[in-house]
Amino acid sequence: LLAANHFGRIFPQMMTPGGTLAPSRTFIMGVGVAGLQAIATARRLGSIVTATDVRPATKEQVQSLGAKFVAVEDEEFKAAETAGGYAKQMSPEYQAKQAALVAEHIKTQDIVVTTALIPGRKAPVLVSEDMVKTMKPGSVIVDMAVEQGGNCPLSEYGKVVEKYGVKIVGPANLPGELPTDSSALFARNLLNFITPMVDKETKALTINLEDEVVKGTLVTRDGQIVHPSLAQS
Repeated sequence: LLAANHFGRIFPQMMTPGGTLAPSRTFIMGVGVAGLQAIATARRLGSIVTATDVRPATKEQVQSLGAKFVAVEDEEFKAAETAGGYAKQMSPEYQAKQAALVAEHIKTQDIVVTTALIPGRKAPVLVSEDMVKTMKPGSVIVDMAVEQGGNCPLSEYGKVVEKYGVKIVGPANLPGELPTDSSALFARNLLNFITPMVDKETKALTINLEDEVVKGTLVTRDGQIVHPSLAQS
């Protein structure tokens, strides 16, 4: 929706007495919760949608929403997902191949929405300055990873900048734009997270350190950083 607001043209195909307007082309980079919603929204607005992610499981999800999947599908790609469903850090060789594919694809796109994040690390650069230079004038990039460094090096936190004829949106605190719904969902997640840690009879806090949810979220214990991703960084 942010992209549509900043895009200076019609999103869907329109056939009018004055002629036919071609539909916009939208490219979603990173197919998590935000990416899937962006795909669905862009499709509802009438755009031709493509999407990419390094996790093989996302291909079927993208296709189920009526979008086309774009990625280098080699052996490394097939093993690019952690047990928790997050993306692994890809090798420089794979990143180079994927970047070449994206660079060619992005030339034809009107809208690019980037959502790629890696837990405990800086957001990966997916849209380089050279790629931006090849995009069509009037195109829009929405960098949803700007709070963690950004998927595009030209994006600026909380600002809309224009570089090489392309608008680059770096939205600040998107959940805060819809505080009522965001707060309700966040509160429900916290309740579901904390409830198993409280003994039903004694109401005392009893944290099971072997629980998979606890293992995946525990950052420090006994003065030590114990989360694998954070310990490495």
